[in-house]
Amino acid sequence: MSAKYLEEYEATYTPKLVMEEASRCLLCEDAPCSNSCPAGTDPAKFIRSVRFKNFKGAAETIRENNILGGICARVCPTERYCEKACSRCGIDKPINIGGIQKFVTDFEEATKMDILEKKAPNGKKIAVVGSGPAGLSSAGYLAMEGFNVTIFEREAKAGGYLRYGIPEYRLPSKVVDNEIKKIQKLGVEIVTNHEVESLEELKKSYDAVILAVGHSKGKTLPLFEGKRFAKTAVDFLHDAKKKKGNVKVPQNVLVIGGGDVAMDVVTTLKLLGVEQVTDVVYETFAEFKASKKELQTAQAEGVSIIDGYVPVAVSGKTVKFKHRYIESELKIKADLVILAVGQQTEAAKFGLNVNKLQEVEVKNSGNLFMAGDIAEGDKTVVHAVRTGKEVCFAVKKFLGVK
Repeated sequence: MSAKYLEEYEATYTPKLVMEEASRCLLCEDAPCSNSCPAGTDPAKFIRSVRFKNFKGAAETIRENNILGGICARVCPTERYCEKACSRCGIDKPINIGGIQKFVTDFEEATKMDILEKKAPNGKKIAVVGSGPAGLSSAGYLAMEGFNVTIFEREAKAGGYLRYGIPEYRLPSKVVDNEIKKIQKLGVEIVTNHEVESLEELKKSYDAVILAVGHSKGKTLPLFEGKRFAKTAVDFLHDAKKKKGNVKVPQNVLVIGGGDVAMDVVTTLKLLGVEQVTDVVYETFAEFKASKKELQTAQAEGVSIIDGYVPVAVSGKTVKFKHRYIESELKIKADLVILAVGQQTEAAKFGLNVNKLQEVEVKNSGNLFMAGDIAEGDKTVVHAVRTGKEVCFAVKKFLGVK
């Protein structure tokens, strides 16, 4: 039942096909694609290398600029960043930058390349709380700068949302494992099954502390509080990923939400063999938040998507909706309701002020620094990598390390 869920959805380019795709590049001098990557991965440079059959050089460009290059190749919403800026958009269609990056990082892994290097130890100790993309990124960059870095993770395995949130068909666990091994090889220690209770204790023991706990808790709606047939998207995805798709799911599931997480949920359900998957979305299709690729994948798998409706009442297992703009009501009875209506951070438990965007109001304070979803900016993996870089620079400046 879970076989399709465990199989990576998009096939990797063959060497011939990746060369053909790279040959479409216009070799722009001031490449807009590179200027539009939050992590500074420099697509123009690595595509140029691929075009001239220099796969090793391409891998070096990606990995040196984006420490989670293999992960971002699979989960980055490239249509919002580099591909949106691609000069070919005005001719036919953008270069498949994510596909080329995936081929190159898979080549890097297959040939056992060892690209990342670190400086001599500088004697400074750094603690990182959370091992999601921001925690891994900041830890890796700091380790390369000679810092002694320890990551504290409350789960049994490192990876955070990469490990327990993004479905296997989009991001195989083996890819997460490989990226983490590269960071550990730099000397980063990862302590799992460790719940940090006090930041103050860490701040006393380490020269700097980086909080990268992310948006790990799913939001719910008042209508569904206490309803046993309802669960959050975060909990569902966590369960499915942890159990490798071996989860019991009824054959009639209602999903509420229209972002990328909602698309992950509905596609996961279909790949697990659920017959009836209905997604009711607050936004109309003109306002849709999910990436075009994720939406198309869900539709290709046969998900029924109904846009523009808001849940207003629950009776038994029947949910009543009203349309936002027209005189229309909708009733759907389902055996399970999954709420993909947003996520929130648990950073407030550390005594920090959190705003409506679930960001910590004070980005950095003393030797405490923020990275990832709880910092200002987009809530994507590639942006988390960017915050990891930014925190590395901030810590170096704070501690006076050249």
